[in-house]
Amino acid sequence: MLDLDAIYEPRTIAGLVLATTLLGVVHRKLTHRSSTLPPGPPPDSWIFGNTLPNAFAYRRFEEWTKQYGPVFSLRQGLTTVIVIGRYDAAVEIMEREGAHLADRPLSISAGETLSGGMRVLLTPFGERFKKMRKALHAHLSPKVVQSYGPVLMRSAKQHILDILDNPDIHQEHAKRYSASVVMALAYGKSPGKHDDPDVVAVNRCLVRLGVTLRPGVWKVDVYPFLRYIPGYLDELKEGHKEELALFKKHLGVVKAQMARNDSLPPSFAAYLLERQSTLGLSDDETAYLAGALFGAGSDTTASAISVGVLAAACYPEAARRVQEELDRVVGRTRAPAWADVVEAGKTREGARGGAALLNELHAFVLETFRWRPVTAGGFAHKATKDVIWKDYVIPKGATVIGNVWSVGRDPAYFPNPETFDPQRWLREDGTLREDLKSYAFGFGRRVCPGQHIATASVLLNTALIQWAFSVHRDPAHPIDELAFTESANAHPVPFHVRFEPRAGLTREAVREMLEEYGEM
Repeated sequence: MLDLDAIYEPRTIAGLVLATTLLGVVHRKLTHRSSTLPPGPPPDSWIFGNTLPNAFAYRRFEEWTKQYGPVFSLRQGLTTVIVIGRYDAAVEIMEREGAHLADRPLSISAGETLSGGMRVLLTPFGERFKKMRKALHAHLSPKVVQSYGPVLMRSAKQHILDILDNPDIHQEHAKRYSASVVMALAYGKSPGKHDDPDVVAVNRCLVRLGVTLRPGVWKVDVYPFLRYIPGYLDELKEGHKEELALFKKHLGVVKAQMARNDSLPPSFAAYLLERQSTLGLSDDETAYLAGALFGAGSDTTASAISVGVLAAACYPEAARRVQEELDRVVGRTRAPAWADVVEAGKTREGARGGAALLNELHAFVLETFRWRPVTAGGFAHKATKDVIWKDYVIPKGATVIGNVWSVGRDPAYFPNPETFDPQRWLREDGTLREDLKSYAFGFGRRVCPGQHIATASVLLNTALIQWAFSVHRDPAHPIDELAFTESANAHPVPFHVRFEPRAGLTREAVREMLEEYGEM
């Protein structure tokens, strides 16, 4: 029987009033858009905010950029999300205010669960991050990357030989190239073909990470209470076990070699093991930091190489300009080497008449980075103070996303942005422009530490592919230029092209010309 006296008990009435008031405050907070926030699409739900597509969110962001302007705001649950979609705004906010956007938002799915809180990509900004980043820079700085030329050349030679042997799986060969370079630099190890178990395991982990990082896929990052639902995160917990076991296995091999005083090549793992106590890292953290080189270059490099192949097939005139330059600067009697591609805009003594280095090649690669950026949606930053931009405030605690896809499609800087046009990166005299920048590797203090090794790899492999082959569409297999995987680090879906020998009349002639390559 209903107890009316209990209902009208003063404490009960006070509780109901408090609950109603709190509900009203929450409702107002969720439905009221501050006048200081940049404009943006209205929320789909007053509770959940804006609904993001599970795939290709960066393309939806571009539509909203066109509609609401270069900076717009969204809401995910109680979190304000600011998206930067144009070049000037990216420079003014992501770069000039980079000190206040160096942090990462809470990532329960990819950061805490899949990575065990140890992946440098997702580590919050602070002293621990600075130590990890400093260690990475010691092995990935431009000066140090110069010393990696022989490693990259040997792997690039094998890449071309792999294409000669089996051109139908050229994308798998690009993955093998990238994994082999990272394995050599991280552990001093040289894996085998594309189906080598270590290469397969590394790529499986990277695919899992890329899928997990897609915006909105794991609702636990917006609603943290979901982490307590039994079984909800089991898939990611199992992925973490596999990753950690893989990284610890490779680190353990190096550690055992060092204990036996074996003669082994320099590697990032050996560097970390020698300084582990100074860096204050546990065994698991050391294993993850050594494995960070995979995230710093392997997956993105493989995809970028394949994008170059895609562009060459779809835009033969752009590829032809690169090939004519290769013929002029390098010739066809030898393959382009490390010294030919690592610098641009200068002259090399001994080149024919002091001819310019490979600026057409560099422009081609820069355009692939812009046209089909691998990390098209960028990675989320977190504002650690209010950031003022024009008449708007990006509030402290907001998630801030530099949408690389949109920044590279700013019509004020990239006219006809859907057109693949490497000439946009060159001055009238044929030298590279210095007033235009690609943000394919991120922004500010969270820019990818592997950008230099990745760029060198893409340049070298693109030069070799264009020197060795003429890449053509396969009429039997039409190419969809927008067909990419849904992961955060996107790859072109498998596509067919024809690799016609160019440096030599036959495949065997190309093979013979590469015989000494990588040994210089």
